[in-house]
Amino acid sequence: MSKIGYGGDYNPEQWPREVWDRDYEAFALAGIDTLTVGVFAWAHLQPAEDRYDFTVLDAIVERACAEGKRIVLATPSGAMPPWLAHAYPDACRVDFEGRRHVYGQRHNACPSSPDFRRLAVALADRLAERYGDVPAVVAWHVGNEFGGSCWCPLCGRGFRDWLRRRHGDLDRLNHAWNTAFWSHTFTDWEQIPPPNALSEHWRGPDHTAFQGITLDYRRFQSDALLAGFLAEKAALRAHVPDTPVTTNLMGLYQPVDYHRWAPHLDFASWDNYPPDHASPARMALAHGLVRGLKDGAPFWVMEQTPSTTASRDVNPVKRPGVLRLWSWQSVAHGADAVLYFQMRSSRGACEKYHGAVLDHSGRTDTRVFREVAAVGAEFARLGDVTLGARTPARVALLVDWDSWWAVELSDGPNRAVRYPDVLTAYHRALWQANAALDVVPVTADLSGYDVVVAPLLHLVKGDLPDRIAAVLARGGSFLTTVLSGRVDEDDNAFLTDGPFADLLGLRVEETDAQGADVVNPVAFGGRSYAARHVFELIVAEGGTDVLGTYGADFYAGTPAITRRGNAWYVGTLLDDAGVAAVVRSVLDHHGLAGPLADVPDVEVAERVTPEGERLLFVLNHGATTVTVPCPAAGVDLLGGGDLAAGDDLVLVPTAVVLLRCQ
Repeated sequence: MSKIGYGGDYNPEQWPREVWDRDYEAFALAGIDTLTVGVFAWAHLQPAEDRYDFTVLDAIVERACAEGKRIVLATPSGAMPPWLAHAYPDACRVDFEGRRHVYGQRHNACPSSPDFRRLAVALADRLAERYGDVPAVVAWHVGNEFGGSCWCPLCGRGFRDWLRRRHGDLDRLNHAWNTAFWSHTFTDWEQIPPPNALSEHWRGPDHTAFQGITLDYRRFQSDALLAGFLAEKAALRAHVPDTPVTTNLMGLYQPVDYHRWAPHLDFASWDNYPPDHASPARMALAHGLVRGLKDGAPFWVMEQTPSTTASRDVNPVKRPGVLRLWSWQSVAHGADAVLYFQMRSSRGACEKYHGAVLDHSGRTDTRVFREVAAVGAEFARLGDVTLGARTPARVALLVDWDSWWAVELSDGPNRAVRYPDVLTAYHRALWQANAALDVVPVTADLSGYDVVVAPLLHLVKGDLPDRIAAVLARGGSFLTTVLSGRVDEDDNAFLTDGPFADLLGLRVEETDAQGADVVNPVAFGGRSYAARHVFELIVAEGGTDVLGTYGADFYAGTPAITRRGNAWYVGTLLDDAGVAAVVRSVLDHHGLAGPLADVPDVEVAERVTPEGERLLFVLNHGATTVTVPCPAAGVDLLGGGDLAAGDDLVLVPTAVVLLRCQ
């Protein structure tokens, strides 16, 4: 690559050939150099089980090559064709209520179906054989946004096989699931059904009588989807041993444990669709999470919308300048490619109003197209400056899908506690302080970090406590929160005070839960902060400092925030201001608050090139113009000119400054 990849999903099979000519004229104007093709083309490529037709895809690939475009070639298993579901009904999923679905929508295939797997792999094999030697194909894209679950008999059989591999024998399984409770002891593998509304659940997927059973089923479903990815990847590898293979992930997506997938991705990529039009911190978290999948290596934004989504009840457009701001934010956090869905608006179906580089008429005089072209021109001028650059971080935020699943499956203490909410609150505090941050799994090497933050780390597995102890032993800090360290990898409660008790110097005697309208003030650092939902009654051991106390109820005056050495514990859910105060105290102890940490809505992120050059990004996510001191001396690669440290930077809303530091 000679520059940041720029382009996106292109589906020319949906339009007449004369439209293609106009499209490529527009692509040239917008600086588009990368096209993802074939994502949903299964019905065109294989109109019947015994017949393949590559005529249209041949023309698409030939035209892209002739125009000098780089191609990301997809396997189309994200949406099976009607003939497949008709011929093999067991390829259709069974839902949580036990209903067998008929053909429709996408993501509609059972991951355990041998017929679906066989046909998807066969098509991947044919695609790789036909196009594997095309030099323009720079990456392979397997499927699309893997996700969803199935509870069919095939998945039940697959689950039992998975359980045999995980637990080995029924004695181990019964111990792991605590089946002595409610007379659940299994004496034969065939007695185990998938946990759904017909078996262990009531009210919905998060309400289960046996959390261990459902936790294992979620692990199995994530692994079953991964098995499909790996089968297609193996078919590709038979013909293309060197071209990288990826699939588009979805950031903070609960059903699939991306940490289990990470070793099998040649590079990580994801689709950036934030929940609203004011989510810069959440996007930074997702960028960091995806970057952390491959030990900090650059990733791709495989999809973002140029203007609006179409999948929500209300779909606002991106305001002027936001497309550029968010595109550069992704680069600031490690993206080496920024791609769109979609290149041209679909004529019909559920995405006909989804934003695109080109609208239905293909106009190039729209605001959206002008902004897309402006970003393309900036990427072209920048060239390869940012490619391969990494983020130097001394702060680690731990993310764990097992904890996410386990804490939200738990009966008690409070179902209002949602893992992403707590995770994003602590990340937001780190982001607002402009701390150089990695978002990593609990299995990551922590030896390079001075601060480790692990909010709501409910489930503890492996040697993590020992690795946390090593961080503390060399003078680093550890911050964790309410409901952490409660259960083991099978979701059974520890029969001691938990694996972090000695490190934190405390035990939790009781856990109070209240409705969202109940606020207990917590005094910390001379101020009072609101706490809600869960309130742990903490007994601090000798040598543990009580830094924050509850202000109300029968436990008023007892510990809410403690510290033993550099091990911090927050025994409740503080408001954003309270979380920020605690996080800032931890960062300041190590001098790790970043530049402009006290300027609201101004983000500063750093990347370091393989040659050791520092690149500093300054982005204004606020609604007003602010003037700030330049955080370092350097050359402004976007605006031009030299800047000295301390010079006034006037940042209008959506402003982006990229400094090559001297």
